[in-house]
Amino acid sequence: MRFSFSPGPALQMTSLICTLQDHRDDVNWCAFSGKLFATCSGDKALRLYNTHDFSELPFSPLTGHGYSVHCCCFSSCGQFLASCSTDATTMVWSTSTGEIEAILEHPGRSPVRICALSPDSAHLVSGASDGTLALWDFPSKQLLRTGAVSDTTMVACSFSPCSQVFMTGSTYGDLRLWDLDMNQLHAEKNAHDLGVTCCTFAPSILSDGHFVQFCLASCGQDSHLKIWAVNKSGSGGYKMQLLHTLTGQSAPVLCCAYSSDGQLLVSGSVDKTVAIYDAKNAVLLYALNQHERYVTACCFSPTSPLIATGSMDKTVNIWRLEDGCSDLGGKSLPEQSALPSSEGRTSAGRSRLLVSDWAEGDVSAWLVEEGLEGLVDRFMANNIDGTELLSLTKETLASELHIESAGLRSKLLRKVEGLKSDSVCSGIPDEFLCPITRELMREPVIAADGYSYEREAIESWVNTKNRSSPMTNLPLLTTLLTPNHTLKMAIGRWKTSH
Repeated sequence: MRFSFSPGPALQMTSLICTLQDHRDDVNWCAFSGKLFATCSGDKALRLYNTHDFSELPFSPLTGHGYSVHCCCFSSCGQFLASCSTDATTMVWSTSTGEIEAILEHPGRSPVRICALSPDSAHLVSGASDGTLALWDFPSKQLLRTGAVSDTTMVACSFSPCSQVFMTGSTYGDLRLWDLDMNQLHAEKNAHDLGVTCCTFAPSILSDGHFVQFCLASCGQDSHLKIWAVNKSGSGGYKMQLLHTLTGQSAPVLCCAYSSDGQLLVSGSVDKTVAIYDAKNAVLLYALNQHERYVTACCFSPTSPLIATGSMDKTVNIWRLEDGCSDLGGKSLPEQSALPSSEGRTSAGRSRLLVSDWAEGDVSAWLVEEGLEGLVDRFMANNIDGTELLSLTKETLASELHIESAGLRSKLLRKVEGLKSDSVCSGIPDEFLCPITRELMREPVIAADGYSYEREAIESWVNTKNRSSPMTNLPLLTTLLTPNHTLKMAIGRWKTSH
């Protein structure tokens, strides 16, 4: 299937607001609670951040695992964080102190690849590289039962929203549904060729008194993201029905996650992209291209319009979703204040802010990038933020900042003038820029690859690049271009408000 923008009830816009780069190895997983955000990595550590400003907690990083940490998840109240590792343990941490509350040793001492907490925080499941599963009573941290699937590695697990069943996925390519007695309720073999990489239940339950239905998303090495209906009949039996196969990414899909309302679905891929879908209509809304290596982790905030994505490039990107079509009946999402500068924010993240929104640290980073690092201490001592930077004059540089060199003053002011001329573009959502020209689109059109481009740019590309896609390098099945009226309207509204 190929996808394009959907006019839907609300057009979501995304902007990169922060990049965290504290880990020293691949980021393997990330998770939100209501107030906290956690990441884990091949560097053996977990890191905890406040979701208000993404400042790291004083007791972070959490160190205790002996090898790579593969997965982490919060309890429903956010009081605890569970993590699992190649060291064959699942650890439970206090999110208020950073202390280890319990160390759960996996039966057989095999590397633990996945862990999941039930929505009611009553149970925890851990899955290992030898195909074994361990079900724990979470309040008491006691092992209840074990199960196994031979000749495979457990790499995916998710509890249903009712907390009574859970799904696992393995490198063998199968999805298996289990109850709390570790009985297999259903096995969907060959769900993904070459192996499952992740699975996640949608948060809602459908029921009419005769049957119960859950939605499940799974992804795998076959480069597909699939949406399933998991149906429970009145007799208690379970069946799975494939609803959609999403092919918006061109390489193995490594992670997927639903939004807290089940309306959106995000996935990350070996092709370095992040795909955001309208989950109900199976429509690709956006493909984000900010990571430099495989995207290995993704999650939605349960309380804010935020998405986090982690990568083998050792970074975590925080994205804000904005509703650009509230006048078409969509519900406006709450505003998120600009984040203060931190050592983890990159120039790409800073460029998504208007210069007037820069914090003092952003100004310092800009000075270093422009070869003016000698001025950093002076600017910091005078609390020069973005607004102050834009208002600098030769007089203030000489009399208040005491920059005696006329040449240095002129050089700095030339660079500030360049910022002023570019500032009108610095806050443009990436989705409004043509992937070819990187300029604001005037006549956006949808090509056969599902991406939107400036009409003139994609027409020129097709004429000179033998009908290949600028985004995937695959042949375009047709050169037909469809006007993207919804995107054009959103760009018009953004231009009016700016």
